Amino acid sequence: MTVIADSKTALAQTKVRMEKAVEDFRKELTTIRTGRANVSLLDHIRVDYHGTQMPVNQLGNLTVPEATTIVISPWDPGALPAIDKAIRTSDLGLNPSSDGKVIRVPIPSLTEDRRKDLVKHVHKVLENHRTAVRNVRRDLKEAVEKLEKEKKMSEDEKKRTLDEIEKITHQETKKIEDLSAAKESEILEFK
Repeated sequence: MTVIADSKTALAQTKVRMEKAVEDFRKELTTIRTGRANVSLLDHIRVDYHGTQMPVNQLGNLTVPEATTIVISPWDPGALPAIDKAIRTSDLGLNPSSDGKVIRVPIPSLTEDRRKDLVKHVHKVLENHRTAVRNVRRDLKEAVEKLEKEKKMSEDEKKRTLDEIEKITHQETKKIEDLSAAKESEILEFK
């Protein structure tokens, strides 16, 4: 349980912890493929480079020269096979090609079934983050009620603080739902 000193601390913690949940949701959405090239799609891919697991973006320049292709220009040409292998074995279902200098990663358009699966995944991630926001609300609500029981906060101040926590919860939940709706429409958009 969270320990707080007063209503100001409770509201500040509520805002900070809920914003972290929103930011985590935003990051997780960037890793979901939409049929449009985006370098953040490769953010979670790790490459075994000289015995060290490194992110792809630390091994070369990633660019998007056209809407359906990501080009990786490694700083060390010896890393090409390792980058190629890491992308092929990832859960993204991408098939990169190499010309000895750069790796081209074509982003295939999504089938209707795959789009529906991705939307289901977005909804599952959305629900997990909604739950995270509600858990923050519950945690801070308990902390505020404990302060009131210990006579460190008046009943009126408790009510105002809980109302404010509820307002912040609604704002942050709306942000998550808006991000989800935008990602869903991006996934379902046919090219």
